[in-house]
Amino acid sequence: MNAFWTETDAAPPATQASRAHAPAAGREAAERAAHEAHKLEKRLCRQVGQAIMDYHMIEEGDRVMVCVSGGKDSYGMLDILLKMQQRAPIRFELIAVNLDQKQPGFPDHILPAYLEQLGVPFHIETQDTYSIVKKVIPEGKTMCSLCSRLRRGILYRVADELKVTKIALGHHRDDMLQTFFLNMFFGGKLKGMPPKLVSDDGGHVVIRPLANVAEKDLVRWAEHREFPIIPCTLCGSQENLQRKQIGNMLRDWEKQYPGRIESMFTALQNVVPSHLMDTQLHDFEAVRATGMADADGDTAFDLESFTLPTVGGFPMRIL
Repeated sequence: MNAFWTETDAAPPATQASRAHAPAAGREAAERAAHEAHKLEKRLCRQVGQAIMDYHMIEEGDRVMVCVSGGKDSYGMLDILLKMQQRAPIRFELIAVNLDQKQPGFPDHILPAYLEQLGVPFHIETQDTYSIVKKVIPEGKTMCSLCSRLRRGILYRVADELKVTKIALGHHRDDMLQTFFLNMFFGGKLKGMPPKLVSDDGGHVVIRPLANVAEKDLVRWAEHREFPIIPCTLCGSQENLQRKQIGNMLRDWEKQYPGRIESMFTALQNVVPSHLMDTQLHDFEAVRATGMADADGDTAFDLESFTLPTVGGFPMRIL
């Protein structure tokens, strides 16, 4: 049954009709683009399905509130969840929710028109948090913290009113890594962004179905699907945010050392408490020599395998 979450039955790359009417060169290019889009869709569905299974995000009868901001991530999340809903082994509902924060020039007609076209149930909540944030936060200071708190409180209230069982947010793999490094560099904690948690008011379960998805794939998917992106004039206008600095650092690392992002993300899922320094997670007082070999002992610090030199015909012993 769980295979339904990770298999895909997406449409084939191109139809015979499209092949028949296109010029040869244009036809080949169109088929290549369709093939790549098909592969991307399969990967996105597989990664979202794997996250749903691994972290038990969605269960039979759930009513999931999908928070849609108008950005590429939340559009992508809604798009993929709608595909998963059609072939999932369980029944669940989706309702898209947007918070219109009354930002100047915000095109409030775009999202309703898009959601109506999709045929998905939706709710637009209008609250002027923009004026509050601009009034309280001095010019040039970071607005994200207050904006997030106001947004969360409103969304939790809306979740109660709509009687939803889960709140889905569009944070992806890169967001999770950025949060980990933000907490380590600026908060002094090894703390990330969990794929599933209880809300800070204790009344809701928050899920992040894009937990396994790379941001670059969401960028490509948004371009392919031609989502009507709506820019944010609050957080999007702040260039010196710590999160942006961390994001730039991660992108630079990935350029210099391809595969590093995947390795770091995998590390978030492979924690060894005995090799950290938190006395609440590991009982260091109880550590005693056992006389038994331990695969997680000090050999765990050897980063590379190598052949030991010999002394007098015997391998050198390293302490």
